[in-house]
Amino acid sequence: VFIAQSRASGSHRDVEDEELTRIFVMIPKSYTEEDLREKFKMYGDIEYCSIIKNKTTGESKGLGYVRYLKPSQAARAIEECDRSFRAILAEPKNKSSESFEHDYYSNNTRQEPRASTLPFCVQPEFCSFEKNENRIQESVSKRLSVVSRLPFIQEQLFALFDLVPGLEYCDVQRDPYTNSGYAVIQYSTAASAIYAKYKLHGFEYPPGNRLTVIFLEDGSDSSE
Repeated sequence: VFIAQSRASGSHRDVEDEELTRIFVMIPKSYTEEDLREKFKMYGDIEYCSIIKNKTTGESKGLGYVRYLKPSQAARAIEECDRSFRAILAEPKNKSSESFEHDYYSNNTRQEPRASTLPFCVQPEFCSFEKNENRIQESVSKRLSVVSRLPFIQEQLFALFDLVPGLEYCDVQRDPYTNSGYAVIQYSTAASAIYAKYKLHGFEYPPGNRLTVIFLEDGSDSSE
């Protein structure tokens, strides 16, 4: 459906704009759009910057958007910018931006994120494991395990996970004793793996068959 939508619209860029090229950041209220551009231009070509303001007073809310020309540039900005910016991928414009901004702000001002989590790993959607106090914090990595009750077709699964930039390999493994599907996915960055897990865990593929996506230990330092 995602690919079909892209082809029908006549521009893959439109889909990328919504999902992968726009980041959401927390900034000092004194920042202007030019200040924001200056801080983030080192990570890639910026299409626009905007600061969210109070509709009544015109005062900055201390939040902003930066949109890059390429998904890889947005991913680099998320990974390399100062942690004080709390950078994450922005919600698509067709979703409620006000509720997204409110949830983001309340989650980021409640407490400082632990040193063992990624800088943008503060949204409940990205870090559902943080909400469960009875569960040990999940170890984040660049490698994912994908399980389903139906077998996978290598080309189809690769195409699905390749929608998120940075896919390095997709290894479908078959169990001769069962008809279930199992695959190992690896991305070039932890940011891409987190986003893929966020988008595809619980996704029905094919319809009626839910995918289970979890992190696999890849030997990297999870504190990064």
